[in-house]
Amino acid sequence: MLAQRFRQIVHLSRLKRLTPIALCLCTIGITTSGCGQGVLAPVGPVADGERLILLDALGIMLLIAVPTILATLWFAWWFRASNRAALYRPSWAYSDKLEVLVWAIPALVVLFLGGVAWIGSHQLDPARSIDSSMKPLEIQVVSLDWRWLFIYPEQHIATVNRLVIPVGTPVHFRITSSSVMNVFFVPRIGGEIYAMNGMATQLNLLARDVGRFPGLSAQFSGDGFSDMEFNTDVVNEKGFHDFVAGTSASPKRLDEAEYISLSHPSRSTEVELFGKVATGIFDDIVSRRLPPGSGPEPTAQASLSR
Repeated sequence: MLAQRFRQIVHLSRLKRLTPIALCLCTIGITTSGCGQGVLAPVGPVADGERLILLDALGIMLLIAVPTILATLWFAWWFRASNRAALYRPSWAYSDKLEVLVWAIPALVVLFLGGVAWIGSHQLDPARSIDSSMKPLEIQVVSLDWRWLFIYPEQHIATVNRLVIPVGTPVHFRITSSSVMNVFFVPRIGGEIYAMNGMATQLNLLARDVGRFPGLSAQFSGDGFSDMEFNTDVVNEKGFHDFVAGTSASPKRLDEAEYISLSHPSRSTEVELFGKVATGIFDDIVSRRLPPGSGPEPTAQASLSR
């Protein structure tokens, strides 16, 4: 994940053996090595739209960046000391044509970027439902310190650190946090939306391909956030029914006492299954009828084991 890769970069920089150029090349290599598993390899309509916006914005900005770079190189070559054809004009101060060029191009770039962002922000509104003949699957998400809790209210089951959704079925997420702010993000399916204590945000996604896709927290929220990862398993209809049946067989119950225990800071990456869920527990978390989690400890030596 990106957080781990940037930790690698910081570690390399501390070795003091890399020049700034080598460090930049190392950064580019590490961050782009996961493009095949990230936002540039979408498996859903929302991620498709986000990639299109990213590429459009990149293309628009390159329209000004590339000519500027080329012009800089051309000026350096043309006005070299040995070129007697280049005119030296020490009293030159103003040009109408150059003034129009200097202001018009950036203005057009801002206009185009603004248009792309405006249209995309409405088309990809997280709360906007996805057109489909199938009924959306409801999933409630709670960001813990530092794990993810997924509640399936219609199936009366819950999981920790594992998300399973059926392929081709719209999924409606309601997302909140047990304590500090986090960001829910499954790069290849789309999304990235805040989880905040005391309120619920919405997100609509759809996965069109079967597979396992990593999810993560995209918001720094304490010592354990870099390990706050989960797998999103996109399965066929039978696979989803098997998942529900297998989880329902778990003897564990997600009730108030169990949730309070889960809300304590922990770096555990273990997957937990709950075969029964107390009715309305997500709404109790959002309304703060259930107390917020304690949040990250102020000292790095705080106990993180559950």
